[in-house]
Amino acid sequence: MGQYNAPLRDMQFVLHELLHAGDTLKTLPPYVDVDVDVINQVLEEGGKFASEVLFPLNHSGDREGCHLNKETHEVTPPKGFKEAYQKYVEAGWPAMPCDPEYGGQGLPMVVNNAFFEILNSANQAWSMYPGLSHGAYECLHAHGTPEQKALYLPKLVSGEWTGTMCLTEPHCGTDLGMLRSKAEVQADGSYKITGGKIFISAGEHDMSANIIHLVLARLPDAPSGTKGISLFLVPKFLPNADGTLGARNAIFCGAIEEKMGIHGNSTCQMNLDNATGWIIGEPHKGLNAMFVMMNAARLGVGMEGLGLTEVAYQNAVVYAKDRLQMRSLTGPKAPDKPADPIIVHPDVRRMLLTARAYAEGARAFSYYVALQIDKEHNHPDEEVRKEAADEVALLTPIIKAFLTDNAWIATSESMQVYGGHGFIAEWGMEQYVRDARINMIYEGTNTIQSLDLLGRKILMDNGAKLRKFGDKIKAFVEENGTDEAMSEFITPLGDIGEKVGKLTMEVGMKAFQNQDEVGAAAVPYLRVVGHMVFSYFFAQMAKIALEKQDSGDQFYKAKLATARFYFARLLPETAMLIRQARAGSASLMALDADLF
Repeated sequence: MGQYNAPLRDMQFVLHELLHAGDTLKTLPPYVDVDVDVINQVLEEGGKFASEVLFPLNHSGDREGCHLNKETHEVTPPKGFKEAYQKYVEAGWPAMPCDPEYGGQGLPMVVNNAFFEILNSANQAWSMYPGLSHGAYECLHAHGTPEQKALYLPKLVSGEWTGTMCLTEPHCGTDLGMLRSKAEVQADGSYKITGGKIFISAGEHDMSANIIHLVLARLPDAPSGTKGISLFLVPKFLPNADGTLGARNAIFCGAIEEKMGIHGNSTCQMNLDNATGWIIGEPHKGLNAMFVMMNAARLGVGMEGLGLTEVAYQNAVVYAKDRLQMRSLTGPKAPDKPADPIIVHPDVRRMLLTARAYAEGARAFSYYVALQIDKEHNHPDEEVRKEAADEVALLTPIIKAFLTDNAWIATSESMQVYGGHGFIAEWGMEQYVRDARINMIYEGTNTIQSLDLLGRKILMDNGAKLRKFGDKIKAFVEENGTDEAMSEFITPLGDIGEKVGKLTMEVGMKAFQNQDEVGAAAVPYLRVVGHMVFSYFFAQMAKIALEKQDSGDQFYKAKLATARFYFARLLPETAMLIRQARAGSASLMALDADLF
């Protein structure tokens, strides 16, 4: 069923040669002792765990799915999932990025981010169980009371307990202002919560001793809309003061969603019937608290896209080198065989290089954002923290949407390399396509991410955050503009930077007259900006590769070839996208709804 090996050489290139992560981490007090050797050791061990423990469960977990006992409402994940989670906990992986005050190892986000790329490549459905727990940890760490932190965080950090977030209801997905779940305060300060939630990933399972649900609901006096939403902590088992487990709480799985992909993850319909919970943060300000978890989840979903892109690419390459079909158009390349391996054919190479470029671009981009998160939370200079926070806010919707859009493209292309075999389950490739499709939908659809980028992150501050990032691109272009060897990368980078500036101004002016112009332009606009960001990182990687191409290390030759392919074959998509964004809303809104 295929193979997976963590791409350690490229991960190390991004972390150490491109981002110089070790140097940045030494400026952050919690991470002064995190050096290159520590980072490499963590990722090497993570790669072994992923390939030896998780990857062998990916296909079988997809085929088996999860099992619901309708009488007890208990869910059993696929065979091997629970045992793999026990090994994960025993090795201390859940504690890696967490606060030492609560038993964490205190390692930086950038290391944890890279580790989760590996997990997602090996088995996305499994990786969602611990991935959601980290989001719950972040939310409680930021907004929990001292008592809540003391009781719940050590259990989440150790992995003994896991976490979920319960947002969506049958009648409201993205529009959370419509949610109806209600919470009523009790004499002891707790709340009784009633309602129904759907699409709750890892909502019920037996992999951990307890599950901590973070639930959005309304108080009786809540104002309408999103300003009336509160956040509650609702455990599966009510803990005693000493952390031992007490009575079963009234939150149950009513059904497991029948899904296109990620069958190994228990996506549940959760029913609350006067379940006991405790408020997190202030009344009516639940979304503020939940956004800590949602933003962590958006970065995590981007990493799911990267993980699937990488593993699909790896397997497609192996197949393309082995599968014999026809002869090369320029003459036999394997004359001793009845046909040439299909990797000799130009379009097969296009498909492989598309997946490779989208993986390498995503790796550079996402690791950079994770490093900015480390600066945002830990740099001693307040101004540096603010600048990093602004950049993370700008880039997070691009991480989520652009990387998952590209994963859908890359997994589809990788499946196509297999021809008819790609469509057959036994080869494993069609699973990556199915799994990749959900990542474009959840944690805010990619259209919502596009609206967030254009409407909130750019137009609401008149493009200030975007201009700051653009200034970095301009500085790089000016610094390398006279280097003839870099011209094939610098010229298109400078060009797309200018085009993004002009397009932003044009869409912004139209939006003053008609807000539908934002909705009409947002999706192609995000892809244009995503390509600008990828161009910036590919140009930087190309500069390093040019400087080291004569070192004898073939890695740099491959990196340079991938960068050239990206600029020649993928970046030109922006010409079409810019025309689409400029086309406006008229052609979309002219047709009366009754005529559809």
